[in-house]
Parts: sequence; structure tokens; C-alpha cells
Amino acid sequence: MHKTMKINGVTLHIEDQGEGPAIVTLHGGPGLGSRRGDAAVFGAFTADGYRVISYDQRGNGESEGAEPYSHEQFNADTEALRSELGLGKIVIAGGSYGGYLALEYALKYPQNVAGIILRDTAASNAYRYTAHERAMKSGLPGITQEMLDRLFNGQAKDNDDFRAMYSAILPLYWVKFTQTDLDNHLNSIIFRYETHNWAFSRNQPHFNIVDRLKTIQAPTLVLCGRHDWITPLEASEEIAREIPNSRLVVFDHSGHSPQNEEREKFQSEVRKFLREVVPTYQ
Repeated sequence: MHKTMKINGVTLHIEDQGEGPAIVTLHGGPGLGSRRGDAAVFGAFTADGYRVISYDQRGNGESEGAEPYSHEQFNADTEALRSELGLGKIVIAGGSYGGYLALEYALKYPQNVAGIILRDTAASNAYRYTAHERAMKSGLPGITQEMLDRLFNGQAKDNDDFRAMYSAILPLYWVKFTQTDLDNHLNSIIFRYETHNWAFSRNQPHFNIVDRLKTIQAPTLVLCGRHDWITPLEASEEIAREIPNSRLVVFDHSGHSPQNEEREKFQSEVRKFLREVVPTYQ
């Protein structure tokens, strides 16, 4: 069910599906991410007796925008949403940049977390130069060092500029794709360059929580595509090494989005994890 809620002064767009123990999904791509992908992939678990909450974060998708777009604010919004909906302990699921937020949420509100699901993410920005190198070596048209620097330093001029830069790097995200796949994906995005610029100029440069991972007690599932260029496998291996109660699953035929490229295996691994940490009694 689609609904809107006023949370911390902004109107958020939310998909609320199913009943039972709650999974809250956090999308990635500040300024271009939305609830839709997660709602489709995780929505499958409503059949197993879970409630799935996916929402457009402030300044993303259809939700209202208002600064700050800090990690602290994003997580305060998630916590207010959890509280307002009366969700109790949740499984927090974050993909890509949403994984940064999921980890920080788990560190700040450990008493509210039954489990953590991370997809293709990192615990610091240490791997960004690996990503730049891979992008430059790809030989794709439109990719220059100047463009990558502007994009990843949060210097998009407007939504058209943001779209053009994202369009250039888009083929890097998949192992197999057609031009139609790329076009459909690009046309589905609501670009919000101010949110992107804030996240990449203010949040990213100082992001590093590696030394705090060992304090996370919640069971954690770490999922990553072997061919991920932007948050490479080494970043997920590091997370799995540092979080005591964690398990890493690698998807050999995927890039940044195993939930799409190997959806059956992805859902199967998540389902197994959910049964372990928050069983339902259907």
C-alpha cells in the first residue's frame, strides 16, 4: 500500500506491504534512488509473513526535500518512521549508499535492530579510487577524469548535468544488459542533484566506520556482486571480516545489483537469513 507520512517536517512517500516482523529497506543513490526497486525485490517476502517498508528518503524520488541531507538526519528519519509505524525491532536492509545508512543506524539504535542485510556497500570511502580506475579503464564514451571528479565530489550543476554524468557511467553497473535496459532505467529515475551534491561533498569525504564494525552485535548478511565496480568486493569482504556475527555471499554473475541480475539466488539467501533471525510462524 502506498502512503505518505510527515516525518521530521518532510512528507515521505512509503510502500507498506504485508504483515509481520518488519523489514525496512534503505535505497542507495542519494539524489537518484527511490523505494521502487526495493519494494519489488523485498516485497516477495510478504508471502513468508513479513512486513516490508520501503520509502523515498528526504530529497529522493517523490519525497519532499529539506536540508540537511546528513547521515544523522537520514537515520533520524528512519527511526521516526519505525517509531510512528510501531514496528518494534526491525531488520534493516541497505543497498549501496543505503548500506552506509543501515550500518550507521545499527550503530546508533542497536536496541531496535533484529538483523542487518547489506548489499554492495562499504564501511568507508577508501575504495572510491579503485572505482575511478575501473571507470577510466572501461573506455566508455563520456567518462573523463574531470567528469568523475565532478560527479563524486558533488559538483553537479543541475539535474540535466547530473543525468548526463550518470548516463555515462551506467553501463558499468551491470554484467549483462541491453540498450533498452539502460534507457528504461535512466527514464525511471527522478534526478535530485541538490541531494547528490550534499551527500558527495559533505557526507562521503569523512565517511569511515570500519573501526566501529566490531561492536555490531546484530546478525548480518553481506551480499555483493563479484564484478561490482563502485563498491568493490573487497569492501564487502572487509565488512564481513569486521562484524562478528556476519556471513558474506558473493554473486559471481553480477555487478552492483545482484538483486536484479541474480534475483532468485538473492531472494533465496535473504529468505534463509530472515528465517534464522526473525522466524515467522505461518
